[in-house]
Amino acid sequence: MDEEYDVIVLGTGLKECILSGLLSVDGLKVLHMDRNDYYGGESSSLNLTQLWKRFRGSDTPEENLGAIREYNVDMIPKFIMANGLLVQTLIHTDVTKYLNFKAVDGSFVYNKGKIYKVPATDVEALKSPLMGLFEKRRARKFFIYVQDYDEKDPKSHEGLDLSKVTAREIISKYGLEDDTIDFIGHALALHNDDDYLDQPAIDFVKRIKLYAESLARFQGGSPYIYPLYGLGELPQAFARLSAVYGGTYMLNKPECKVEFDGSGKAIGVTSAGETAKCKKVVCDPSYLSDKVKKVGKVARAVCIMSHPIPDTNDAHSVQIILPQKQLGRKSDMYLFCCSYAHNVAPKGKYIAFVSAEAETDNPEEELKPGIELLGPIDEIFYHSYDTYVPTNKQEEDNCFISGTYDATTHFESTVVDVLEMYTKITGKTLDLSVDLSAASATAEK
Repeated sequence: MDEEYDVIVLGTGLKECILSGLLSVDGLKVLHMDRNDYYGGESSSLNLTQLWKRFRGSDTPEENLGAIREYNVDMIPKFIMANGLLVQTLIHTDVTKYLNFKAVDGSFVYNKGKIYKVPATDVEALKSPLMGLFEKRRARKFFIYVQDYDEKDPKSHEGLDLSKVTAREIISKYGLEDDTIDFIGHALALHNDDDYLDQPAIDFVKRIKLYAESLARFQGGSPYIYPLYGLGELPQAFARLSAVYGGTYMLNKPECKVEFDGSGKAIGVTSAGETAKCKKVVCDPSYLSDKVKKVGKVARAVCIMSHPIPDTNDAHSVQIILPQKQLGRKSDMYLFCCSYAHNVAPKGKYIAFVSAEAETDNPEEELKPGIELLGPIDEIFYHSYDTYVPTNKQEEDNCFISGTYDATTHFESTVVDVLEMYTKITGKTLDLSVDLSAASATAEK
């Protein structure tokens, strides 16, 4: 271990593994260490025995739940936007060759106690039971404006400068009702609170375009894809990429203490009495707890079921967003369900997750609106974790710390964090102009 590296990465969570892969491809000498004896860190997938051990403290799950090893239960459940940043990164690095994806069946939104399919185009708006006749026409006009909007073509702007006009002003121009704004802002643009309404509309419009383009990509019922065998496959795929480009991996390394010089700059990492020198350290918050601050908490329920979520057209995989206003909350609640169709459970079994930014200390009570939508549950596990953001100045200590995974059930915010870290570490912007057709996903049978 007594070598010098350009970067030492601590933790094998998805963010750390993507960065490790990207930096190795750039020709940097990377050492990647983890105190655990498995890949994935917080974003690992557990089999049934591991799940029981973690939440029930025993090694013996109920026998009626089926084959233990056929479970791959994500600890950070998220779907992948078909045309989104993560897919662009997967194609850019050619990691797609290590993974098999399948389209996700359904994307739904909760409104006044019921679940509705999210309408994402002018055609779907006209069919949607979410809106009355006149509102459908207004929504259709809005969707046509968004679909035709091209940043480079002023004719498509209808006289609006979206870098100055707010999302609220665009919405009021089309006279949309509150419930329509709710599903467009939260289930299409995927904002997790209403702060976006008073910010420049360009991001809001781009997010809706991304959703609609991703939806059109595989002609499925949602804009999302998901890897067979669960998300635990993702960190491992990027780890393989790093190894192909000369990255060195060491799992099960105790302590992993970052060493600093007299001026406070990171100069290496010590584990089991050996020190590896480096110029920069990349890690998750647990490795440098004195350089992060707590900003919140995520509450989550993990549920094993023997049926799909009711009112989702028997979807094997589905996302349901419960906008904050519908629940009288400060931020949204998310439902995520996948099944044996994605090889994450034995035949006939479904795994559902309910997650939200915790606003109380009682996850059972707080997550109830989402859990009540699931129908009968075989087993349920509750857990919560604190979320952290870095407080250090990277240019002073050469430490690059990722933020904790949020409550959302999609990857867009996660990859934004990774790309920002990449730029800070390398001084470069990652070029993600790729041919999106290079990634494929099979549709649900």
